Amino acid sequence: MLRVFQNPKVVVSVVFVAAMFMNILDTTIVNTAIPTIGRDFDSSVSSTGAVSSAYLVSIAVVIPASGWLGDRFGTRRIFLIALALFTVASALCALAGSLGQLVAFRVLQGVGGGMLTPVGMAMLFRVFPPEERIRASKILTVPTAAAPALGPVLGGLLVDGLSWHWAFLVNVPVGLAALVFGLRYLPRHDDLVEETGRFDAPGFVLAGVGLGGLMFAITEGPARGWGSPDVLLPGILGVVLLGVLVRRELAVRFPLLDLRIFGDRLFRRSTMVVLPASAGFLGLLYAFPQLQQQGLGRTATESGLLTFPEAIGVMVGSQVVSRIYRRLGPRRLISGGAGTVAAMALCLTRVDASTPDAVVVAIMFVLGAGMSFVFIPTQSTVFANISPARTGQASGLFNALRQTGAALGVAVMATVISVVGPSAGAAATGADPDLGGYHAAFLTAAVLLLLAVAIASRIRDADAAATMGPAPATRGAHPAGTPAGPAAD
Repeated sequence: MLRVFQNPKVVVSVVFVAAMFMNILDTTIVNTAIPTIGRDFDSSVSSTGAVSSAYLVSIAVVIPASGWLGDRFGTRRIFLIALALFTVASALCALAGSLGQLVAFRVLQGVGGGMLTPVGMAMLFRVFPPEERIRASKILTVPTAAAPALGPVLGGLLVDGLSWHWAFLVNVPVGLAALVFGLRYLPRHDDLVEETGRFDAPGFVLAGVGLGGLMFAITEGPARGWGSPDVLLPGILGVVLLGVLVRRELAVRFPLLDLRIFGDRLFRRSTMVVLPASAGFLGLLYAFPQLQQQGLGRTATESGLLTFPEAIGVMVGSQVVSRIYRRLGPRRLISGGAGTVAAMALCLTRVDASTPDAVVVAIMFVLGAGMSFVFIPTQSTVFANISPARTGQASGLFNALRQTGAALGVAVMATVISVVGPSAGAAATGADPDLGGYHAAFLTAAVLLLLAVAIASRIRDADAAATMGPAPATRGAHPAGTPAGPAAD
């Protein structure tokens, strides 16, 4: 067993999956607990919404700096600091005695969570050379697929059976175990990037305030109204500052966000696929429980159990993708996967009170399997031609856009549900509830996924040739994190 832990690929995979699973699971569990938190603190719905928005905004502020921090101080050090911060903040959230304290601790938790994903992903793709990236992408499916589906089930059980405090306490043992394991076994090799330059403070302010303002507007728009000054002003400010950021970062020698990486055609197109794909997929995972609970009157646990087949579908689909990727290439797999998910979204527009649960389970399973054909090839190809020295920067950009896409998808679905139909967002009453808003949300998700199909059709398999070569059984001739051949940007 100890020999296994001497393999950096195994160690990085274990620590990263544990941290990512905890991070993603936390979001879905906390969303389930928010109504109970509001009742406990006697707070309005708009006030308790800050528990979610504060976390998402702080993530958006931190992500742009994560690449520079990992390059400057080492990904191992920054990842472990982020993991410790997230774990401590989770414990503080559980002990919060007021809504204000909880929101403050959620900001701290978001700082840790915002660094975990991009820094951890940079570690993962540095230790796996290009021809083994499909294996690394399979590893990523565990937290990204299982956690969103498991969260509502676990959240309902914890909140209903114990208290909302356990929505945060559940992170503590997992975080501590991952931290101790990481301190003991994560490789200590020096992965610092020689030319990081001085910290780009103006770039950080522009990116942090710009992304933070945009994320706040996206997450609060459905609740406060898109025409509200509280939403419009941060949203407009965010867009303007991000525009200024682009111009500045392209002009300086050592930018906080190296936007020149978008000059790589494969990185650019793979990242552009992730935006609508994440929006459509995460939007579906938001709208489906709403349909089941608010539209059809099911409990949170029943809704979660109907959602969970999606995670099983991703797990099964990932086994298939890993076997056919090198033969078919990313373009056909991503296009076919996104098209399949779009078809399942259209099937969900026909779900009502008379639909058998077996049909719903089958739809969710196929939906998850189709999504594995999008996420695994995309994550395999996105860094295919990015050198190890630029992987940290590329990971920060990729995750910033993916996080924005996910938040936008949820916001769009929430808006569609509330706008379409006079009672679309109301709980089921009578034998024939109005489900028009939910069906419209599924149709919107289908459109987003068809947009992903259109972008994926422009990916060139030849650009991803480095990830499609045969993967040798051992990599003894190459140190961890060193690709077998040169990676041309």
